Amino acid sequence: MVGNAGAPVVVGVDGSEIALHAVRAAAREAAFRHRPLRIVHAFIWPLMNVPLGPAPGAPGDGGLRNQAERCLAEAVAEAGKVAPEVPVTGAVIDGAATPVLLAEARDAALIVLGNRGLGGFAGLLLGSVAVQVSAHADCPVLVIRGESRADGPVVVGVDGSELSQQAVRFAFEEAAWRGSDLVAVHAWLYPTPAGPGDILPLVYDLDAFREAEERTLAEAVAGWSERYPEVTVRRRLVRGSPASALVEESRDAQLTVVGARGRGALKGLLLGSVSHTVLHHAHSPLAIVRKLRTVEGT
Repeated sequence: MVGNAGAPVVVGVDGSEIALHAVRAAAREAAFRHRPLRIVHAFIWPLMNVPLGPAPGAPGDGGLRNQAERCLAEAVAEAGKVAPEVPVTGAVIDGAATPVLLAEARDAALIVLGNRGLGGFAGLLLGSVAVQVSAHADCPVLVIRGESRADGPVVVGVDGSELSQQAVRFAFEEAAWRGSDLVAVHAWLYPTPAGPGDILPLVYDLDAFREAEERTLAEAVAGWSERYPEVTVRRRLVRGSPASALVEESRDAQLTVVGARGRGALKGLLLGSVSHTVLHHAHSPLAIVRKLRTVEGT
């Protein structure tokens, strides 16, 4: 349970079918977590200095502001169909989508987004709002993409970094809520520096290195397996690209989870290369974990 018990699951909507798909997923997440659901529509038009009400002589329910309210009402009604037990509130907030959602993330347990909205181009793999919010949000971000499944495992990428540990925790929680297995994936190619100035040997004992990587994977899930004994864990050690391994595993997953950065990421990057690649190519909904709020009792 997250420390702030009132923190809602927040989902952004824009009137697209993809956004309604995100609303359905967000309602299920709120039900899993016993949290309220907050649905927000970022209303950019006041920034454009355009008329917001109905045109002269037009019906009174016309205009951009009324259209935004209808979009929100449709989303609230959709959430009620999926999880009628979840308290739902909605708000039309003046501003562009990215800053509105980042402001909401400060007090949210989770932000849920569609991978593209009405402004997305058909050829793009991911919308700019999803990329920006995933990189900057103060809470985990769930991007709804790929095929929604109810029978696959939760897949999580493991590399031993601090953010990877937070991703593992998030993944265990999700697997427990969903009643699914957890597949922990650790991929390796060659030894990498642990920090600045780290000197690596010129010759490697690959068997010894593989054993060390197996320990990294086992240690990453051991404590959480004790906390969530109902979750069946499958450890998968892969020699190859971490991003490729996670994209492949996501084909059969109901959710894929990654930390925003791993141990090989440059400090100044908000999204590491692995999380960025998986964000664009995953075949399942993807959770990116940058920050988790304090857990009560730990």
